Formats: sequence, C-alpha cells, structure tokens
Amino acid sequence: MHEKCKDKNFEEFPVAMAYVPWQNFERLYDDLEKAYCAGTVFPELDKPFTGRRCV
Repeated sequence: MHEKCKDKNFEEFPVAMAYVPWQNFERLYDDLEKAYCAGTVFPELDKPFTGRRCV
C-alpha cells in the first residue's frame, strides 16, 4: 500500500455513491446499426464523450 494511505481507515467509507436522474422514455433509434455504434437504443442518452462534463 502507498505510504500516504497506510494510516487511513478506508473500511469506514462507502465504495461509491451515485446520482442517477430519472430518464423519460420518448423514442428509439430507427436504425439499429446507429444504435449499436452509439451504445444505446435511446437517442436521448447518446451523449458524446468529451473528457469533461456532460453535454
């Protein structure tokens, strides 16, 4: 273990906490090839990864 982490009690902390907003079902991709490439069948969830905050 890293020297800085030696005295920390990490067992007391949760592994992760997530906030997931509700998604409204509105439509599906008509083109399944496009959906496959986007990684989702829902166009509303097709967000490009920019390495920053969500678009």
